[in-house]
Amino acid sequence: MKTKVMNLFTLLWVTAAFSVSVRNLGLFATAQMQMIFFAIITLVLFYLPIALVTAEMATTFPKMGGIAVWVKNAFGKKIGLLAIWLQWTYMNIAMIAMLYFISASLSFVFAPELVHNKAYLISMNLILIWLFTFLNLKGLKISTKISQTFFITGILIPAILIIILGVIYVFQAKSIQIDTTLSAKNYLPDFHLTSLVIVVGFMRAFGGIEGSAVHANSVENPKKNYPLAIFFAVTIGFLINIIGSMSLAFVIPQKDISLIGGLMNAFSIYFTKYNLKFLIPLLGLLVAVGQMGGFSTWLAGPVKGLLETAKEGELPPFFQKVNKNGMPSNLMLIQAIVISISSTTFLLVSSSINMSFWISVALSMMIYVSMYFLMILSCLYLRYKKPDIQRVFKIPFKTFGLWFVSLIGMMTMIFAFVMALIPPSQLGKESFLKYFLILIISITVIYIIPFLIHRLKKESWNVNIK
Repeated sequence: MKTKVMNLFTLLWVTAAFSVSVRNLGLFATAQMQMIFFAIITLVLFYLPIALVTAEMATTFPKMGGIAVWVKNAFGKKIGLLAIWLQWTYMNIAMIAMLYFISASLSFVFAPELVHNKAYLISMNLILIWLFTFLNLKGLKISTKISQTFFITGILIPAILIIILGVIYVFQAKSIQIDTTLSAKNYLPDFHLTSLVIVVGFMRAFGGIEGSAVHANSVENPKKNYPLAIFFAVTIGFLINIIGSMSLAFVIPQKDISLIGGLMNAFSIYFTKYNLKFLIPLLGLLVAVGQMGGFSTWLAGPVKGLLETAKEGELPPFFQKVNKNGMPSNLMLIQAIVISISSTTFLLVSSSINMSFWISVALSMMIYVSMYFLMILSCLYLRYKKPDIQRVFKIPFKTFGLWFVSLIGMMTMIFAFVMALIPPSQLGKESFLKYFLILIISITVIYIIPFLIHRLKKESWNVNIK
């Protein structure tokens, strides 16, 4: 019998590592007090529907594979391949923004001026990609230890600290850079498309909560522990993003907020004001460490689901190989090559670091909402296709609750997809055509590939290499 390596405590932190981060605080802070509106809308229309669907699906199919298993049970192998392909591709694109943030945070340890240096960012990105790929090849036990330890030291501690600093700063009656006056203009957007598009970044910040489901057969009592882990991640993620972003906005003018260096800029300002500048390199290291944990978690997540799909004959035998530690070695090496090329290309073709960061956010969001649409549709369809299967957790309020949550979720995914095609006002009108073309070409290619693979499928792929 396979040894379980994840108890409830470990699962809590691994699930949180998939969906909770401090790298998005700068993006949230650019919305100023409107961040409250965007965060609540995202929580109600995006985060909660995804959490409810994930909890039901993960406890209905508590086996390895996650989204691939769920969608395959609903719509067959071809669409199951599409779903896991979208999740894996999302991870490859989303890692770009994460890598930028890690590299930017590390620059504060030794040379803050490198935060926007492309040569530095490319070099550091490549080091991180290959270092954590080889660490994850050592097995799931090593991967979960990294996720748990790095999350606590590099996300929780900096998040709590930036919140405490912000509270102290406000109570000392210091002048703040954000207008908190109670008015519709301050707290509500003007509802122009270029203003609303920032909601894509908010949704992207809350994505990934279903990621730990790929480890389901390594979890103790998954039917009980998964819902607990999911709703723990929802709560902690919402609180960190909102309160932490406020602390950034208190001390950094909106026009000066960096999407990748905003958090460390805020720490620099706070520590300088309180004569604690010597702590800046330490915090840069801690923040980078936290994101390394999230990066490591994602490297070992969707690729496991892709392996299960490969073992069912949907990919050639080369991609079905696992090493002595049970990790998909060939898939992980291919994955490292893809992320290396894409992260370097995005930096080289973008006119600015912020534009590169935002394109990676928008493209990854377009991919992910496509996957989430399939996931929600699968949950809805399976209630009718397989009504007698045991469901330990169900979306509340029976059929009405299922349809209500599903329709809200699917409409939100369509809205987010359209919004992602519109560049935020911060990038400027001159960037629109370049931004739009990069996204349209990229998403079209991404959609075509899994159907092309399925069309080229051969009988010889139906082997299971030990």
